[in-house]
Amino acid sequence: MHQRMNTTYSSQTGNKINTEQIDQIIKAIIAGKYSWACVLILRFSGYNPIDYIPYRTYIRLLKNNYLTDGSKMKEVENKEVFDMKPNWIS
Repeated sequence: MHQRMNTTYSSQTGNKINTEQIDQIIKAIIAGKYSWACVLILRFSGYNPIDYIPYRTYIRLLKNNYLTDGSKMKEVENKEVFDMKPNWIS
């Protein structure tokens, strides 16, 4: 028997997407930034977006949506974003 959960849950990674993150995804969709919403979904679910999105596209999306936001929390996370390497490159 399956029970429906109130929070979105990623079955492979076990990461829960909280309501603040869902709000960010919804705002991106409402703004028509569907590619950015996909990046957010991947990151919040615990996946590395570079494994699913071409590197140049990912960097462009970061520049257009993520790096222009001036909050300090985002600046701290930016350092981690550029350290990501795709799994398929040795």
